[in-house]
Amino acid sequence: MTRIYHTSDLHDHRHFAEPLAAMRARAPGWYFDCGDSLRGSQTVYYRDEPIQLELARAGCDAQAIGNREFHYFFGALNARARRAPYPIICSNLQDTRGRALPFADHLRLSNAHGSLYLAGLLVVQYPSQSFWERIFGWRFVDPIAAIAQHAASVRDDEYFIVLSHLGLRADEKLAAAYPRIDLLLGGHSHDTLEQPSFVGGVPIVHAGPYGRFASVSELRKQAGHAQLERFELLPLIADNGRTA
Repeated sequence: MTRIYHTSDLHDHRHFAEPLAAMRARAPGWYFDCGDSLRGSQTVYYRDEPIQLELARAGCDAQAIGNREFHYFFGALNARARRAPYPIICSNLQDTRGRALPFADHLRLSNAHGSLYLAGLLVVQYPSQSFWERIFGWRFVDPIAAIAQHAASVRDDEYFIVLSHLGLRADEKLAAAYPRIDLLLGGHSHDTLEQPSFVGGVPIVHAGPYGRFASVSELRKQAGHAQLERFELLPLIADNGRTA
């Protein structure tokens, strides 16, 4: 059985690391964040982002790039990614100028409880081949097309986990297109789902913004297929920033 914790859209809301770390100490599992954790944005850059250390204290195993982790200037995104003390992932962002990317397009992780293949998706900021692509050098690949390449690479013994910063409606379209996805962890639209939404048999999980909740999903392989055996929303911090 593989246990996975997940947050998204923290927007620099802190004080969640200790309760989340305590939960993971009691019931160990992977922890992933689906982006938009920073106070900066696509156009505003802060050298100091305290939320990155908060995520590290919580034991973040990987983070998808959200539109707040992204930056139109390569150097700013490069600096953000290199200051993050955990892996950064994005599967649908390319650089047309051949520069070495500071993030991974996928990750493979493994422990005694199972092996994971992780892909990450960022909401498209402008169309491919647009004027802005020529200015900044970033190319946004259609998320469904990007996932097609990764779905073909997942081994039978791996759980295929997608960290999405597309929003719930786009996640539903993605799940309908690729039922091979075992768990779709989402963000961007600030939805809080008390239970997963199933599309094409794919569980879609949105834990809501600002660190109020973390999701916990427990997966098990049965006859070569992944099953979601347990799901829960766990309260972390209240609206006043205190521990919930």
